[in-house]
Amino acid sequence: MKLLEGKVALITGAARGIGKAIAIKYASEGADIIFTDLIIDENGEATKKELEAYGVRVKAVASNAASFDEAHKVVEEGINEFGRIDILVNNAGITKDGLMMRMSEQQWDAVITVNLKSAFNFIHAITPVMMRQKSGCIINMSSVVGVSGNAGQANYSASKAGMIGLTKSIAQELGSRGIRVNAVAPGFILTDMTDKLPEDVKKQWAEQIPLRRGGKPEDIANVCTFLASDLSSYVTGQVISVCGGMKM
Repeated sequence: MKLLEGKVALITGAARGIGKAIAIKYASEGADIIFTDLIIDENGEATKKELEAYGVRVKAVASNAASFDEAHKVVEEGINEFGRIDILVNNAGITKDGLMMRMSEQQWDAVITVNLKSAFNFIHAITPVMMRQKSGCIINMSSVVGVSGNAGQANYSASKAGMIGLTKSIAQELGSRGIRVNAVAPGFILTDMTDKLPEDVKKQWAEQIPLRRGGKPEDIANVCTFLASDLSSYVTGQVISVCGGMKM
């Protein structure tokens, strides 16, 4: 039997990148998938078809994760169509980097709202669902910079540190209801965003990592699959760094 057979997973920001890798891994393990992105364009439609090739049901939703009302609507529509939601992955996120002295209020507010408030929105919407089911798994996407900080990323680091505090608090609130809540903290992951960096910059990054390479989205997806499955049935309130040893 596949690890996620019979489960329904909701993943935000999953038309591409790490979110897409998680959705593909979950589908390959038998989970039906609901995924959101701000716009479901040709990339989103291609992701939907790729997921459906695994023989699972797939729902792609154009939704702003930073909107409280839209998050609740996504969960409501998902329940109406699938009957249950077993896994929530709060993956939606953006960056608007800059040194503090030059950072605008808009840069700060946008990153905190999309990265942190979106997780609150979806957790708030899904908590009654999982409480009725007396089971569920929530995975929040943090970052190693949420643990260590990073110059030029005060807004992003704060949002990802907030994800850790949110994770630990909600794990304490919902543990007695059979709901597990964990965070994943990726390090330097090779995505479309990092592909735009000069080769010498990527090489410098790799030299700082004990495993001497950047991670792949699939590395994150594998850990998220463990956390979503019964293999981690006694794991909650934890932050798992997936960074090749970059931060210890």
